[in-house]
Amino acid sequence: MTIEAIWSYPPEAGRTEGLDLTGFTVVADDGAIGHVDREAERSGMRHLVVDTGVWVFGRSVLVPAGAVRRVVPAERRVEVACSRAEIKAAPRFRTDSETLDRDYLTRVGEYYHRLRAEGTSPA
Repeated sequence: MTIEAIWSYPPEAGRTEGLDLTGFTVVADDGAIGHVDREAERSGMRHLVVDTGVWVFGRSVLVPAGAVRRVVPAERRVEVACSRAEIKAAPRFRTDSETLDRDYLTRVGEYYHRLRAEGTSPA
């Protein structure tokens, strides 16, 4: 996977164009992490902002589209190809303005790309 691919949904994920993922439960390899607050694309960098609720002290996390393993519309579920600990260790998301910050998005993309490249997360 190229670094650019981390910003696009994998074809095998079953993501249907036009499907609104807002409110879908997001599930990591080892359990739920929260729900999709919104989906966005900035400069070709497609991502989900996930509200973690009380799991990570009420903060949100940014997950690139390429980290999505599967979308299950019938169950309103998005499965990501990483663990809860890996998501918690990702570059911290603080404010919506960071979704406009190319440097921040690059750091996030590099982090998730490295997880996939090292094989710590299933593809």
